[in-house]
Amino acid sequence: MRKLKNRLAVLRLLLVLLFCAVAVYLAWLMQKPELLQAAAGQGSYTCTAGTAAGTIYDRNGVPLVNTRSVCTAVVSPTPEAAEALLPHVLDAEAFYEKLAQGKPFTCTVDTADIACPDVTVLEIPQRYTTPQPAQHVIGYTQEGKGVAGLESAYDAVLRGVDSQWSVTFSVDGKGKPLAGEAAQVRYGANPVQGVMTTLDIRMQRICETAGASLQKGCVVVMDVESGDILGLASFPGYTPDALGEAMQDPDSPMIQRALYAYPVGSIFKLVTAACAYENGAETAFQWNCNGAISIGSQRFRCHDPQGHGLQNLADAMRNSCNPYFIALGQTFSGKELLETAKALGFGTETVLTSNMIGSSGTLPTLQQLKLPAEQANFSFGQGVLTATPLQITRMTCAIAGNGTLPAVRLVRGVTENGRTVLREETGLSETGISADTAQFLRRLMCYTAADEDFQGMPAHVSMGAKTSTAQTGRVDESGDEYCHGWVTAFFPADCPQYAVTVLAEDGGYGNQTAAPVLRQIAAAIMRL
Repeated sequence: MRKLKNRLAVLRLLLVLLFCAVAVYLAWLMQKPELLQAAAGQGSYTCTAGTAAGTIYDRNGVPLVNTRSVCTAVVSPTPEAAEALLPHVLDAEAFYEKLAQGKPFTCTVDTADIACPDVTVLEIPQRYTTPQPAQHVIGYTQEGKGVAGLESAYDAVLRGVDSQWSVTFSVDGKGKPLAGEAAQVRYGANPVQGVMTTLDIRMQRICETAGASLQKGCVVVMDVESGDILGLASFPGYTPDALGEAMQDPDSPMIQRALYAYPVGSIFKLVTAACAYENGAETAFQWNCNGAISIGSQRFRCHDPQGHGLQNLADAMRNSCNPYFIALGQTFSGKELLETAKALGFGTETVLTSNMIGSSGTLPTLQQLKLPAEQANFSFGQGVLTATPLQITRMTCAIAGNGTLPAVRLVRGVTENGRTVLREETGLSETGISADTAQFLRRLMCYTAADEDFQGMPAHVSMGAKTSTAQTGRVDESGDEYCHGWVTAFFPADCPQYAVTVLAEDGGYGNQTAAPVLRQIAAAIMRL
């Protein structure tokens, strides 16, 4: 027991001595404030000048983003730095505010050639340009995260790279750089890994240039054989720097119109013609159009009040005669016409990526088609029928090919080097119509495009085409109905390579609004 008490006494003595030593040391430090400051305040401060995400490419490895650089100055706030930078800063007011804080900061400048030891200028990839090609396809980011388009669908791939530009300073307790201490610079790299699309930047630019005349609408260009999307443009466009304005715009520039379903109109007459061909009515059926046709209690008028007279199917397609196709549609069942529409891709979603999925559109039900007037509307592309520009272009690919609906593709796959993909994204083609039916529809479309009034045929380019002026049921302030202008086409006629669809939303007559855009696109593509 006595030994234990002695040990406790020794332990208490040691603790007292330790506390005394600490107190003496602290008292000594209080007499040396500069040592306190050094012990508590010295450290480092890193200014991040910028980062770069993975690259999005066209089908040939041409970058669609990260194509330009912006000069970012990392500044140690000294009078010399202020004097050297002032002629080159883009926002003088913001520059002075940062300078007054006395801590290292970044600012955008107009040149990389600034000779000042307190300034480090880094050239950092700028994610988007103005205008940005394929903006609706690429999408945009917010707070470093993809929220639309490929930026969102492939966020993990694109943001899964470590590429950062920064400068690290030695600073005092107030965060001010220490004089005489060299800053450490970290240089990032423009990442080559990323996503390779099916787009061709040349055709994408052609689509965007030609489609600029559309107040609202879109353009789709596909490879006839593969279904690869070569160009995809939606109008009006937007810029990621002005998202607030875009969200308030009544023309809805942020939506990708190729994914939305619209009333189709006369382009659907190709489906009715396909159904007629497969039922043996393509040559035998004639109709004398006198300007209108009555189905039950409903009267349907032709766009030509005088009528087109006696016509066969080819002439009725060229004239886009509604009464003819209404009469033709009465010769077979609604079920047969509905099955032909489904065989050509109507009523089916078009999946491009996980977040870019084209609407399935709307088809009438068999119950609805039991009503003669509803089948009449369906026969010439009106009524409840809607479809997307992607669906129309895919149908045109089937007609221009051997009748097979190709798998529509926007993304080739993920790439590590910007030249090849790790694994090609693939889809399944579908049986559409017979090769004979496709050949018959090609002849009809070529005959229609050869009409001297057609505005979509460029000189020295042969094509097959069909226009639409689709009624919407909406009227403007003067009581005139809004109509969507459409045209879909394939070219060259003798060996089709490209299928193009142009939609002029609320644009009126397709031959006046959509067809001239097609003419410009076809001419430019064939010059490549």
